[in-house]
Amino acid sequence: MTTGLFQPTHIMVVLIVALVVLGPKRIPEAARALGHGIREFKDSIGGRDQDDASALSEPPHAASGAE
Repeated sequence: MTTGLFQPTHIMVVLIVALVVLGPKRIPEAARALGHGIREFKDSIGGRDQDDASALSEPPHAASGAE
């Protein structure tokens, strides 16, 4: 049996309160914002940022000059 915070009745109460507070139209927006925040947090913990991601997606520049 589950104990603590993750009992099914507790989860349902939290979801009902979120529905009442945010309303049905703003719940998807809030979920997207939460997901984006979690993704940014994970990227910052992992040491990855926008500069690293853009450097990986750009092709390497050809060396200019004599060989």
